[in-house]
Amino acid sequence: MTDPIKTSRDGAILTVTLDRPKANAIDLQTSRRMGEVFADFRDDPDLRVAIITGAGEKFFCPGWDLKAANDGDAVDGDYGVGGFGGLQELPQMNKPVIAAVNGICCGGGLELALSADIILAVDHASFALPEIRSGTVADAASVKLPKRIPYHIAMELLLTGRWFDAEEAHNWGIVNHIHPGDALMAEAHKMAALIASGPPLVYAAIKEVVRDAEDSKFQDSMNRITKRQLPTIDKLYASEDQAEGARAFAEKRDPVWKGR
Repeated sequence: MTDPIKTSRDGAILTVTLDRPKANAIDLQTSRRMGEVFADFRDDPDLRVAIITGAGEKFFCPGWDLKAANDGDAVDGDYGVGGFGGLQELPQMNKPVIAAVNGICCGGGLELALSADIILAVDHASFALPEIRSGTVADAASVKLPKRIPYHIAMELLLTGRWFDAEEAHNWGIVNHIHPGDALMAEAHKMAALIASGPPLVYAAIKEVVRDAEDSKFQDSMNRITKRQLPTIDKLYASEDQAEGARAFAEKRDPVWKGR
C-alpha cells in the first residue's frame, strides 16, 4: 500500500506532506501513520522544526474520511499515538511545527492546522468547521478555538459550519501570514530555517510553559518555572546553551546553539 505520508529532510527541517488522493482526508490508518512520523520527529535530536502541508494545490486536508467511516472506521477508533492527525495529542511535543495550508482546510483538517504553532496559508485557502452537517462535533476545535479568537466568532463558526477565506482567517488571528500559491512552501521553509537557527532548548521550554500554563493560574505557573519543576526549564537552566547565550552577548557575537 502506498504510504499516504511523504517526508523530506533539509538539515534540521522536516517537511511532512499528507498525500492521500483525492482530497487528503484522514482515516484511522493514516492518522496512526502520522502519529509515527511526528513521534519520530519529536525524538530525533537532529530535527528542530517540522512543516505539515498537503499534496496538490486544492486540498490541505478536509479532515475525517467519511467514506472510510461509512465503511467501518469508528469515529472513536484508534487514531494512534498523537490522536487525530498524529499531532494534536502527541505527548511532549516540544518542537515547533508550521502548518502550510495549501488549499481547502476544514473539519479535522482545520483542527490539524490548529495543532501547529504557526499557520501560513495560500491566498486561495478556504476554511470551515462543517461537522454539524455530518451529525458530529468538531471536538478539538470546540476546545481550542474559543481560547484563541473572540468567543462569539468561534461559536458562530462552530454552530453554523460556514466557510471563510484566508483573509478572514488572518483577520481573526487563525492564520499568521497569507502567501501566493507559488510562494507558500518557500515562505514556510524560510520561516522554518529562521526558527531552526535558534536555541532548541528555549523552544522546548516555551512550548512546555505554554502548555502547562493553559489551565493554570499565573502564579502557579511562575512558581513551577522559578523552582525548575518543568523538565525543559530544568534542562535549559543547566545547559551549555544557557551559558553560551550570555557569553555570546558579552562577546558581541552570534551564539552557537548546540541543543545541550
